[in-house]
Amino acid sequence: MILSNEPGYYKTGEYGIRIENLVLVVEHPVEGAEKETLGFETLTFAPIERRLIKKEMLSAKEVEWVNTYHAQVLEKIGARLTGDDLGWLEKACAPI
Repeated sequence: MILSNEPGYYKTGEYGIRIENLVLVVEHPVEGAEKETLGFETLTFAPIERRLIKKEMLSAKEVEWVNTYHAQVLEKIGARLTGDDLGWLEKACAPI
């Protein structure tokens, strides 16, 4: 099954911010689990707008997730780009 993962924040009557990716549901074995477990595999890759990220509000694990995700974006998309386009992607995917 493919579904969208849409974490977001909404301020009533003012604005909303949502980051959306498509994910595939996959088997995700967990050692010691009593039954089959599932997880997600990201299908769409685009940088998260850095101006929306307040690093000081993130835990170390969340910072690691953003940096790992951006490294994956650069790896998957960067090979298809050159020149200014590649430069923009490298800047957009730099560690936070």
